[in-house]
Amino acid sequence: MKREYHNEPGINMRVLQLIDSLRPGGAERMSVNYANALAKRIDGSFLCCTRMEGLLKSQLAPQVGYLFLEKRSRFGLKALFKLRSFARKNKINIIQAHGSSWFMAVLLKISLPKVKLVWHDHFGERAEKKLKPGILSIFSRYFDGIICVNSQLKDWAEKNLNCKKVSYIPNFPSRLVEGGALPGLNVTEGFKIVHLANLKQPKDHLTLLKAFQILVEIDSSVSLHLIGKEEEDLYSKELKKFLKENGLNEKVHFYGEQGKVADFLAQADVGVLSSSSEGLPVALLEYGLAGLPVVCTAVGECEAVVGGNGLVVPPKDAEAFFKALQYYFENEIERNRDAVAFQKRVFQNYSEEQVVEQLLDFLKELYVHQEK
Repeated sequence: MKREYHNEPGINMRVLQLIDSLRPGGAERMSVNYANALAKRIDGSFLCCTRMEGLLKSQLAPQVGYLFLEKRSRFGLKALFKLRSFARKNKINIIQAHGSSWFMAVLLKISLPKVKLVWHDHFGERAEKKLKPGILSIFSRYFDGIICVNSQLKDWAEKNLNCKKVSYIPNFPSRLVEGGALPGLNVTEGFKIVHLANLKQPKDHLTLLKAFQILVEIDSSVSLHLIGKEEEDLYSKELKKFLKENGLNEKVHFYGEQGKVADFLAQADVGVLSSSSEGLPVALLEYGLAGLPVVCTAVGECEAVVGGNGLVVPPKDAEAFFKALQYYFENEIERNRDAVAFQKRVFQNYSEEQVVEQLLDFLKELYVHQEK
């Protein structure tokens, strides 16, 4: 198959996505999404996983070059040399480092100064809590560009980091493919709520459970389906304790981490996010792609993404979350109307084509500027 090239004359763009893990999560999904999307558009697309492989590895397109470093320490000199050799062999000229992988990317940049380094920030809590940059501020002078997944992170980066080229580029969902998550939801009847998020802070599952508990008291046929990585930690134990104390064990279903979610979403009636902070959650876009109405909290870029085509409530407000769920539960016509409108909005504003073109414009400008 002939590739579609969007490079300007004289630009041989070969981009490496750098990510610490390939277990399902927002930043991880986006690293795979970008690697796959760029493989159809530039001279070379690659992905390097530094610490832990996972289910998302199977979703990499065959055209994407892949490297696993098995990094076990902070500095990981052996892993660095392995990455440096890979970058030189494949003539990588741009590193797109997602989240916490920026440190390894900086070490590579120091070793190969001609490589352009772009840091992709997904951590919405950084801006919402106005966190101090720490050593990130010092090392950010090695960044040639910064991409942020919401406007608040862009403002934070411009104020706190030493990089002149900062841009907001939204996330985009991967195309949902059915057949990878069979048999799907454990319940086939009643009103089914799906929550696509790893069980950890700041996803705030407890607020969702409190809202769901009130809804169960109105109609016992409702069910809640939690899809995401679960650790045997205090957060998980607190959720299980709440379920047991409130008799919800048979109403709440856990599915663990899933690489493909299309079959789950296809069987649900509403998609929810109860986070106390966010960047731009890929799960929200996947709900839209699947044609689900959404209830989410007003954090990060969520309200802007929904754009009035869903229900947005304050974070950590179980009563408000319950009322939103109740509204969709009791009003099927409005639920279906919002689902159609939100799906249309995602297709129009957060498609792969639109977002990747923004990225390519960003990278081309960076490349040309650096060559002058």
